[in-house]
This record gives sequence, structure tokens and C-alpha cells, in this order.
Amino acid sequence: MIACGALGAHVREIIARRAWPVEVQALPAVLHNRPQQIAPWAERLATEALARGQQVAVAYADCGTYGALDDLCARLGLRRLPGLHCYDVFAGPDRVRELFESEPGTYLLTDFLVRSFDRTVLAGLGLDRYPELWPDYFGHYRRVVWLAQNRTADLQAEAERIAAMFGLPLTVVETGSARLERELEQLVAALPAGLSRRSLG
Repeated sequence: MIACGALGAHVREIIARRAWPVEVQALPAVLHNRPQQIAPWAERLATEALARGQQVAVAYADCGTYGALDDLCARLGLRRLPGLHCYDVFAGPDRVRELFESEPGTYLLTDFLVRSFDRTVLAGLGLDRYPELWPDYFGHYRRVVWLAQNRTADLQAEAERIAAMFGLPLTVVETGSARLERELEQLVAALPAGLSRRSLG
């Protein structure tokens, strides 16, 4: 299973708990800052695995590829997670749409982004070296919403620290990972019958 780096830990946990005979290859989460590279990376891994006679599923939403992942899946006969981004995977598209409709200037966090904000966002966008660019990137936001998969005291404190960097209050929406698990179950169930369900290694 080719997984989004931001979903990789959740995907691995679910697969291990459910004892599915699936191996996970997570792409670097930093590709979210360069989404045009996601489909080429995924295609290279997928074509190599298919050439070995393995089955492949894609644990990615569109993630800013503007349909490139869908084109890849159509060409290679693969399926991916539904949704525009991982926020849809956790909270559902209707809930995410409601959040943006109620406040268009909403910055969304997931557990992964809370844990990795300094690395994937600050360093990934160069803000650790050029902090004066912060207003250009984030000056238009009006609230920070954490879509929490596993709300712990440590993650809560870190999410509040991030919101304080924005100078904004933190809103917590507990989503869990049940929706992701249901979608992964459908991906695994859709693999062709009668073939080994060993996926990409």
C-alpha cells in the first residue's frame, strides 16, 4: 500500500491491528509542499510493484495533485482513498466543508501535523530561516482547528503552542481514525479475489 506520509503511522497501526497481510510504503510527508511530485513518486513505486506481480492500493486522498493521482489510478487500475485531502479522510468531506464555510480562514491540523509542525511546516517552508515570511503564508488565517485522532495531554499542549504561533485560539474537533479504517478496509476488500493480498513492500 502506497501511503501518504501524513497517514503512514495510522495506516500501519490499523493494518497491524486488523492483521491484514499488507505492507506499507509511505511517501515523504514533505511532498505535501510539492504536490506535483506525489503522482510521479507513486507511479514509480506502483509500476515496480506491479511488475513483481504484487497488488497495489493507494492510501492517499487527492492531496493537491489536481486529479493526477486519479489519472494514475485509472491507468494502472488502482484505487485510492476518497476525498480532496487527509482532512476529508479523518473528518469526512461534509464536516470539513462546514468548518470552512463557517470560517474560510481556518487552518487545519491533524495529529501528524501537530507532532511534526516545526519540521514539515516551519522548516519545510523555510520559515525557520526566514521567519519574516510568516505573514505571507499565514497572515490571513482566523482560527486553528485540530482534527484530533488521539487527543492526549502532550498533543494538546503542542497544538496550543502552534495556535499561539498564529496568535489564534485553538478549536479541537475529535475525529478518531475510524473513518480512515473503514476506507482502508474497502481498499483491501477491493483487491482482486483469488490473488494474494500481499501489497507493496
